Amino acid sequence: MSILVTGGAGFIGSNLLHYLEQFGEEVICVDKLSYAADETNLPDYVKFYRTDIADEESVRDVFQNESITKIFHLAAESHVDNSIKDCKPFIYSNIIGTVNLLRCALEHEVSRFMHISTDEVFGSIAYGSFNEISRYRPRNPYSASKASSDHFVNAYHTTYGLPTIITNCSNNYGPRQYHEKMVPKTILSLMNDRPVDVYGNGLQIRDWIYVDDHCKALVELSKRGRVGQSYNVGGECELKNIELVHMIAKLMKKEPNINFVEDRLGHDQRYSTSNDKITTETPWTVSTHIEEGLLKTIKYYYEQN
Repeated sequence: MSILVTGGAGFIGSNLLHYLEQFGEEVICVDKLSYAADETNLPDYVKFYRTDIADEESVRDVFQNESITKIFHLAAESHVDNSIKDCKPFIYSNIIGTVNLLRCALEHEVSRFMHISTDEVFGSIAYGSFNEISRYRPRNPYSASKASSDHFVNAYHTTYGLPTIITNCSNNYGPRQYHEKMVPKTILSLMNDRPVDVYGNGLQIRDWIYVDDHCKALVELSKRGRVGQSYNVGGECELKNIELVHMIAKLMKKEPNINFVEDRLGHDQRYSTSNDKITTETPWTVSTHIEEGLLKTIKYYYEQN
């Protein structure tokens, strides 16, 4: 009786593994160890398979070797800029990989398939917030691949009765995040007295959640979430990108040298999701204030460098 976590050597996945350790359950991790993953992120208690979920036979081998009852599916290509340059890896990992897992989960009768997605599938919103019945409008190859995976998950529930739950989370930050992402990139630039690159005018708005809060939401939903439903998980902390840079600099007691660079193609202006559903149906709420979470994150990167 094991929990399977895909993408566990990456950012959110490794933090989920560290959070799950307290429950004393057997946990299996699969990860292909791409450029953004690190095997040293894995806690010692986890059984690890170096596996590419886009390889169906390799996925089948894991299911045949282990008695998997619950899946947290986090493995994904996730960097928008990379998806704009070449979308094929996103199709393989995010779509084909998800379908491979769904097929094996159905064959082995898992009790819960937790599919971790993104708020980016809804596209950009000028006013108000997206909820779980908002229309999907992905605007870049990354979010399009995640939207496709969400649809396959829903199809496997509706058609075959697979017990699935989808979560659509806002921007995560925290320890173990790969340095290409905005928060660690800003921290490392400031640590090394380098210019901080900011897309366009820096006025794009994102909702930020500390990764531990996200992990707690996933565990709560795996226990109390309704099968066949989707849940938004937001940080209730909307900031312009330029505001976030200045906040990090202030916490680090640094004067930022901001370098405005050419804006990303099709850059979404604002993401915002409502937490009404998850906070109504579970005890979960956001518990980490942005400054508290950033201080923990800054401390982590100082200790790593």
